[in-house]
Amino acid sequence: MSTTAPAPRRFVPALEGMRGLAALGVVLTHVAFQTGAANTPVIGRIWGRFDMAVAVFFVLSGYLLWRPHAAAARGHGDAPGVGHYLRHRAARILPAYWAVVCAALLLLPAAAHTAGVRVWVSNLALLQIYVPLTLTDGLTQMWSLAVEVAFYLVLPVLAFAMVRLRGPAARWRVPAVIGLGALCLGWNLLPVPTPEAIHADNWLPGYLPWFAGGMLLAELVEEPEHAGTRGWRGQLWRLGGDRFVMWPLALAAFLLSATDLAGPAGLTRAEPWQYVLKTALGALIGFGLIAPLVLGAANHRWLESPLGATIGRWSYGIFLWHLVVLSIVFPVFGILPFSGNFAWVLLLTVALTLPVAAASYALVEEPARRFARRFDERSRRGTRASSASAPEQTEPSAPAAPTSSAAVAAAAPGPPRSRLSSP
Repeated sequence: MSTTAPAPRRFVPALEGMRGLAALGVVLTHVAFQTGAANTPVIGRIWGRFDMAVAVFFVLSGYLLWRPHAAAARGHGDAPGVGHYLRHRAARILPAYWAVVCAALLLLPAAAHTAGVRVWVSNLALLQIYVPLTLTDGLTQMWSLAVEVAFYLVLPVLAFAMVRLRGPAARWRVPAVIGLGALCLGWNLLPVPTPEAIHADNWLPGYLPWFAGGMLLAELVEEPEHAGTRGWRGQLWRLGGDRFVMWPLALAAFLLSATDLAGPAGLTRAEPWQYVLKTALGALIGFGLIAPLVLGAANHRWLESPLGATIGRWSYGIFLWHLVVLSIVFPVFGILPFSGNFAWVLLLTVALTLPVAAASYALVEEPARRFARRFDERSRRGTRASSASAPEQTEPSAPAAPTSSAAVAAAAPGPPRSRLSSP
């Protein structure tokens, strides 16, 4: 069997379907909790641990947003500048998010009752994981979005920190990313002081190993020459691309995460060592599910199907709106929370969330992204027009200063070279 690496692909359709499945996994775990199904012996722990779908989101973000930097370090193009990157991240995340925050805080009675200025400001600014008692009904899942946005802001710093690992030195980028993830596994062992009702395990350093899993995949994809070598990089590539190895590994990690190794059931706080194990298992789950899609050559028919692609496009809306919908399902259909009816409530929640997510995509998300693209196009036209109208030089100009690697990194990072984005 040939060990030649497949050519790097800029767009991987299966990632869209995987992202859709992750969004449905988040819905499942919240329905299980609010119907009481998470308290069922054995299987309840499984339902409750579908919150590990967040690890898939974070690995995807790490992969998609880091890949332009991995490519640029090997001379495969340039990463877009910081302004471009932040503008497109804001257009992708904020308009749809602000819409659901306003809807929840104005229309959900339990949320509106507690929606003072502090709750409004904290939620609109995605600061609720730092400000006590600001996670509110219909929006409690947004803690992970706050972590995601923190990663967006830190990513340019990480890119700058690795600016010297370019060209021949790019071989050190894979060990550096692995080291970053391993180092951050110890975050929850540190006695980090926090305000009352705020926990440092919900902050970015505790989840950087999950993002680092995606960053590692981005680095591996951009150095395919290692796939045919006998070195450890080649072994990692070959194992990562084999779904018959990685998916069972992800399943085993998921099942282990449903035990007390990753913390007790319910809302009981885990011990620091349990958070460390949960983080490590989440990294294995996310990496194990995504690696075969970007390193392997196999087709994944369902993930690449029109249905998978559609659910993937709507996944952000599913994530944003499902708790608002779930809050409405209980009173409208006369179902008491924590009283059972797991399958029925799950079916209703998914059926009602999908059209809301479709509307969010069509009316808010995609128009915002088109606006950002039009802004870029106008800026480029303005730059070209300014260059064309500049007076012709009559004397030779000084030679242009070469672009340093530091300047290139300072302009990083950029959006993923793919239609996919996160969460």
